[in-house]
Amino acid sequence: MEIKLNGRWTEFPDDATVADVLDAAGGQRPGIAVAVDGVVVRRGDWATTTVPKGAALDVLTAVQGG
Repeated sequence: MEIKLNGRWTEFPDDATVADVLDAAGGQRPGIAVAVDGVVVRRGDWATTTVPKGAALDVLTAVQGG
């Protein structure tokens, strides 16, 4: 299936979870948040949340500053 990962269409298995997508995209590192179709997915749910075909998955990095 194809999903839109940070704005780019990418191919993944049909049963890919948020964790699977993150692992393929560079890993599950601290300080990131994930939204699927605009809805934030809790880190504790990444391994059990299946990404739907055609979904937009955005990986966001927390930034500090002032």
